[in-house]
Amino acid sequence: MFFKNLQIYRLPARWAMTAAMLEQALVPQQFTPATSMDLVRQGWAAPRGAGAPLVHAVGGQFLLQLKTEKKLLPSTVVNQVAAARALEMEEAQGFAPGKKAMKELKERVTDELLPRAFAILTTTAVWIDPVNGWLVVDAASPAKADEVIKLLLKSVDKLPLESLRVRRSPVGAMTEWLQADESPAGFTVDQDAIMRATGESKAQVAYKRHTLEADDIRRHIAAGKQCTRLAMTWNDKISFVLDESLAIKSVKALDILRECAIGEAADERFDSDFTLMTGELAKMLTDLVEALGGDADAATPSASPAVDGQQKVERAVNLTADLYKLRARYRDVLNELYDSTVQPAVARVREHMAQTAEGAIKSALTLAKELPGGSQSADLLLVAAVEIMEPSPRPANGHEPVREQRPVLSLNGEAAGAVPPGDGSATDPLYDQAVEVVRTNQRASISLVQRHLRIGYNRAARLIESMEAAGVVKGTQGVYTVATVTGAAA
Repeated sequence: MFFKNLQIYRLPARWAMTAAMLEQALVPQQFTPATSMDLVRQGWAAPRGAGAPLVHAVGGQFLLQLKTEKKLLPSTVVNQVAAARALEMEEAQGFAPGKKAMKELKERVTDELLPRAFAILTTTAVWIDPVNGWLVVDAASPAKADEVIKLLLKSVDKLPLESLRVRRSPVGAMTEWLQADESPAGFTVDQDAIMRATGESKAQVAYKRHTLEADDIRRHIAAGKQCTRLAMTWNDKISFVLDESLAIKSVKALDILRECAIGEAADERFDSDFTLMTGELAKMLTDLVEALGGDADAATPSASPAVDGQQKVERAVNLTADLYKLRARYRDVLNELYDSTVQPAVARVREHMAQTAEGAIKSALTLAKELPGGSQSADLLLVAAVEIMEPSPRPANGHEPVREQRPVLSLNGEAAGAVPPGDGSATDPLYDQAVEVVRTNQRASISLVQRHLRIGYNRAARLIESMEAAGVVKGTQGVYTVATVTGAAA
């Protein structure tokens, strides 16, 4: 066995949880087959089959398995049967059923057809490394991983789980590796990559089994594109694809690892494969996090104050050198983008202000209303209005000092990182902001709320549950939609 996709989360290192304790916590949420009237049923199942423990432990590593049974009932079938029933009702009563009657009719048809629907069983593996503090879900999409994590949080009380956060942006790091034509220690760049533009066009160039020529890559970067997906190989043992969300996909063990497991008995093969996979993946994840600058919240213990101070000085010197190097590299690109996007919008707003004697914001809104529907230039006009009211200094040139950046504000108007405490209930200080986030984006997920509000996974999950209880969002097995509700948050 070998995980194919890695959705990565963090646990405290040396997490004090035994297999027996975890088994006891999972039993209440154990999988049971769906009844004839259940559309979806989820629960924990034994990774080694019926009769085995829910937690398969080998060498201090835990393997869990989420089992899902979903009834396949296509909406086209329901609509066809409901339409036939509606014709019968129209002939009997002399008029067609209304919207409410049709909705009730479809619900009755669904209940009638559900016992005859096909059941599809799927499993999702979860690897927990309490020694190194990793929790990895073998899922290709964050939505599927959210289902697993939500049930795990429901099963294990006060689970200290957080999303993986690193000091360097994956997009920035991958772009720098390609531009410098130099891979981080222990890794090699393969022949698959996606370069995406940062402007409105979102144009992208995809490399598939194609040599990544350094000159071609640099031209794309100079044109404003960044690397959002990159295939790599770690120590000639594991190949994978790293994307912009820190998810690892298309994981594949190379021949050197397959040869290690040849010749073992079938009964021992599962455990040896699991031990080999967890040992190598734990090392690979550690190296990858180090290549991305380390954990964002990690506090590295020092042997002595002098050593700690020396490390801080060296890190500051290296960061300063990297900063000036990057500034010189991207200065021309930033100036060109500014001149081609913001400056024309500023000129339009200033011209309208001179003609109408209106303020910058009002002029930008007036011009935005004149744009055709679906145009994305309205946001650029508002940026231009802000630029007129509070001009931003252009990027520094040559040996000039880097300009002081204005503080980035969070949704509550406070400096980033100043997040008020809360319990995730409807009285949480961030509840109204969480509601605004899901309504603005017209979708709801735990990772969305966590990313926008800069909070932990547990608190974001409780905020979503509070919104579900208040009717702000509707959810089924971890998949949420925003309800059509107006007015202030409950």
